[in-house]
Amino acid sequence: MTLSASMSAALSGLNATKRQTDVISSNIANALTEGYGRRSVSLSVRPLGGVQVGAIERVVNERVIGDRRLAQAAAGEAQTRSDALTRIEALLGAPDDISSLTSAYARLEGALIEAASRPDVPARLDSAARAGVNLAAKFESISDGIQDLRLEADQQISREVTKLNSALEQVAELNALIFSSNSSGQDAAALHDQRQVLIDSIAEIVPIRQVQREGGKVALFTPTGGILLEGTAAKIGFSSVNMITPDMTLGSGALSGLTLNGNPVRTDGNNAPFAGGSLHALFAQRDEIAVSAQASLDMMARDLVERFQDPALDTTLGVGDAGLFTDGGTAFVATDEEGLSARLEFNILADPDRGGDSWRLRDGLGAAASGPVGNAALLQSLTDRLNESRSSASTATTGLSRSASGHAADFLSGLAAERESGEVELSYQYARYDTLLSTELAGGVDTDRELQQLLVVEQAYAANAKVIQTIDELIQRIMAI
Repeated sequence: MTLSASMSAALSGLNATKRQTDVISSNIANALTEGYGRRSVSLSVRPLGGVQVGAIERVVNERVIGDRRLAQAAAGEAQTRSDALTRIEALLGAPDDISSLTSAYARLEGALIEAASRPDVPARLDSAARAGVNLAAKFESISDGIQDLRLEADQQISREVTKLNSALEQVAELNALIFSSNSSGQDAAALHDQRQVLIDSIAEIVPIRQVQREGGKVALFTPTGGILLEGTAAKIGFSSVNMITPDMTLGSGALSGLTLNGNPVRTDGNNAPFAGGSLHALFAQRDEIAVSAQASLDMMARDLVERFQDPALDTTLGVGDAGLFTDGGTAFVATDEEGLSARLEFNILADPDRGGDSWRLRDGLGAAASGPVGNAALLQSLTDRLNESRSSASTATTGLSRSASGHAADFLSGLAAERESGEVELSYQYARYDTLLSTELAGGVDTDRELQQLLVVEQAYAANAKVIQTIDELIQRIMAI
């Protein structure tokens, strides 16, 4: 090999080591940067000797990343569902919680028993009336909490749809930039990093599958067939509301569903275009989980009203008169069960704090005047009716005969079982996500390996520098002859 050829080969080696050093430095500096893909330099031997520096390649395991994204979406869905069930359970309260629904039932029962033991004591009658008022207020409070949960879900859906649309538009823009960079021979690795971060943010909302297209572009689909990005970004539509009441549902048209490029799409079921992920779970929270809880609460409110809206129990009541518990102050009508828990009130006739008379608990709501103060028959009948095992005529009933508080205990028990099942699913999905994330990170930047590679590059640099030094010395000797 001539001196000039040797010099050219050594210089190409120095250039290669410089590029390698730059890439290794970038890898180490970005080892913890989200979305960063490890870089490597492609090297080959030149036909006339020396090193040919090729493109800088981005090294990632697309299959592991794809599986991790699906696990990420599943974990997000499990988390949202679990949180919704936990919050509804907290609204009802634990049985040993003084502010729980079952405790409110127990206080009413206890107050009625105390009043029956001394029906002549106005303070005990007042306490029984206030216990009834508090029980009705507890129903209203729980109903309001459930509707707040639905409203939060509705507003969060709006935020996630906005985020989803924005991310899809940005991915489409990066697709175009990557295609342009690849066509002109420029390094597009940084653009790939940005795109991966954006696609990961989409995977937090809906599960996605990424498919490679020509020129470095990608297309995005949901596993159930929703097209999010194929050339152009899809447009997802949704309209939020400022208030939700029990009668407002997706089926009634009062609440918005999703549209995909202007076409309505399903939001429920495992085959919906956006099934899986936090967006799907938010619709379940708004339209299924909370609606089911509201229906069960309305069933218990109906049971409570119908127990005491019976002329056979209180003979002072006429047909069609409201009983001890009312539907917004009037008698309950069986066809108007929806939202009853939000309208439940203790009869004002027996409420001493609203101008009523608590002695009506002893003598009857429709009594013209106070009767014998020692007569506890009605108070005892009210207590017995509260504890009587009855099945509800509600469509949300379990079909089991229970006392008034027994229906509440069944509801709470069912919620607890569903919440515990959700927590098991949540643990599994997060374990799966963590495992795949660890696998992905293991294939990323390993700083120890990069430092070892840097030592090899330094040795190559020293060897090429020595060749150049030797050639220089030879040239100097030749010049001196």
